[in-house]
Amino acid sequence: MRTLTAVLLGAGSRGRYIYGPYAEKFPNELKMVAVAEPNEERRNRFAEIHQIDQEHVYDSWEKVFEQGRIADVMIICTLDRMHYIPAMKAMELGYHVLLEKPMSPSLTECIQLEQASLRHKRLLVVTHVLRYSPFWSGIKKCIEDGELGTVGTIQLTENVGYQHMTHSYVRGNWRNSEETSPMILAKSCHDLDIISWLMDQPCISVSSYGSLLHFRSENAPDGSAERCIDGCAVEKECAFSAIKMYMQAPDHAWARYMTNDLSQEGILKALKEGPFGRCVYRCDNNVVDHQVVNMQFENGANASFIMSGLTQSGTRRVQMMGTKGEIIGDMEKGSFTLYRYATGEQLEIRCSVQGDGHGGGDDRMVSSFLRNVCQFDSNPSHGLTSATASLQSHLIAFASEHSRLHEGLAIKMSDMLEKQELPA
Repeated sequence: MRTLTAVLLGAGSRGRYIYGPYAEKFPNELKMVAVAEPNEERRNRFAEIHQIDQEHVYDSWEKVFEQGRIADVMIICTLDRMHYIPAMKAMELGYHVLLEKPMSPSLTECIQLEQASLRHKRLLVVTHVLRYSPFWSGIKKCIEDGELGTVGTIQLTENVGYQHMTHSYVRGNWRNSEETSPMILAKSCHDLDIISWLMDQPCISVSSYGSLLHFRSENAPDGSAERCIDGCAVEKECAFSAIKMYMQAPDHAWARYMTNDLSQEGILKALKEGPFGRCVYRCDNNVVDHQVVNMQFENGANASFIMSGLTQSGTRRVQMMGTKGEIIGDMEKGSFTLYRYATGEQLEIRCSVQGDGHGGGDDRMVSSFLRNVCQFDSNPSHGLTSATASLQSHLIAFASEHSRLHEGLAIKMSDMLEKQELPA
């Protein structure tokens, strides 16, 4: 492999904590040569770490394209509604693109991105990182080895965890579907992608139910305030207190996503002035805090997916039921058990889940992307999570949200693909 150069659009959490560190750990594989980030402190800090020339340090992604193509690849970590245009421009200029999920909040734009990747003969890899993790790839291998026979049902539960729920989907960037994406797309297209990948056949019908059950103004307790720090009478007893969540020295696990100044004064200032100090019952959020999705597949198999932000942990749990065997697993524990019906055997398979929040999938995904770029001219491969591979999970997510908003209406996937729109 040769060293590839990269432009990063968006030095937020993924840019700062996944792609930047990868370039630091593996400088022989990846070198950051340009960054676009509206936040001055993040922008300058990223440029300093990676020794980027000032002429390639931009305060908006639009300015990156004024100089034409300046690197081998582009990594796009902008907010959801700023994925489509830069990704299209990048492929037109000849960049291979690593694109944060979701591809776009628009069904039509997702389809157009996939078509553009094929038309321009460029890699467009979507960051469905779970496929690369040892946990899920280990389950996939069991299926491919015939351990389960024919898979009849997959049941997958995503426990978002109440802290992640309140940080990202009540107070944070993904709280309002009108500004970003519905939660089933923004958060759970990961899970729909895993189900599609494991089932390995077309999904033909989808139905869904869900709602914003708890984080609503009418559920605010007596004595609560607009902000947790504004003399809230119930703050100390509240599970969702921003003071409890963000004043967690010394690592500040959640505060680092809220402010660049992790001193006590800096965190207090952010709680007083920024969105993360608000009472969870008094935010402008509208995305669901729980949802279920039912899927039917081409051969008659089915799957159910449960997403809930009303949980303690942030793990994923899976049960796969087949004609020859069954798998039950917990991603956070990094292990799954294979049950063989014919012999009565039970095999516990342990996987390494260290390295990142996606069970070790992030670094493996970046490595795979870079390897595919290096080999693309001689051995073109669009990768494990290409736009084509990822499109089905996006379509399922769009169908799920449409069904949820229409009282569980069953959506036929063939109608969506044929008309490239959702039914009225």
